[in-house]
Amino acid sequence: MKVVLLAGGFGTRISEESQYKPKPMIEIGGKPILWHIMKEYSCYGFNDFIICAGYKQHMIKEWFADYFLHNSDITFDFTAGRNDMIVHDRRCEPWKVTVVDTGLNTMTGGRIKRVRKYVGNETFMMTYGDGVCDVNIAELVEFHKSHGKIATLTAVTLTQQKGVLDIGGNNAVRSFREKSAKDGAEINAGYMVLEPEIFDYIDGDGTVFEREPMEKLVRDGQLMCYRHRGFWQCMDTKQEMDKLDGMLASGNAPWKIWKD
Repeated sequence: MKVVLLAGGFGTRISEESQYKPKPMIEIGGKPILWHIMKEYSCYGFNDFIICAGYKQHMIKEWFADYFLHNSDITFDFTAGRNDMIVHDRRCEPWKVTVVDTGLNTMTGGRIKRVRKYVGNETFMMTYGDGVCDVNIAELVEFHKSHGKIATLTAVTLTQQKGVLDIGGNNAVRSFREKSAKDGAEINAGYMVLEPEIFDYIDGDGTVFEREPMEKLVRDGQLMCYRHRGFWQCMDTKQEMDKLDGMLASGNAPWKIWKD
């Protein structure tokens, strides 16, 4: 099963880093967050990736072009007057990576539509290139297969960050208490499983996947959610980037389910 990764946005909310590189290429622990997401899928045996690139897409292509070289022990032999390269040991994942330039200003739905020919007529997975999670992807896929609908998204609870107020009609505070887990709202965390019929729900480049297509899926009764109660964290800001980097450095990174 192929995995489609949305990696084409500008990342304006983390402009301190994204002015130099695409947001999914911003590093956590010395590796792009995109790499971390791919490692998650790879741990469950999914190694065929389609990357929907856009902003500074050449940097994504160049990174993968050099990936094998950078992760191998290599001898460069010029003694015979040639540039012979001998690969001794490689430490690369068994990945097949298709990087597609889906346009600079294309919306999320349009990016998905543009890779239709690479996906083919088969079930595929899709997620965003700026968030990590410890969802059990094997269980997610089995859940999707069990209900027979077109789309499954992973829902996580976004925890309230502040105390909870009960405010009366005259603006008087009637009660105050600290936040609790039940105060959080469930949100779309990505990590979707989609049937090829999803392409018929997308008009073109201007389609925002999270609007018209998802709303129509709901109306048609074709959208299910897999509730994940574990870890999920997006990387929208420099603060969130530092948080993920710190978790990895401390050895407390729930999404890191692979061994070094």
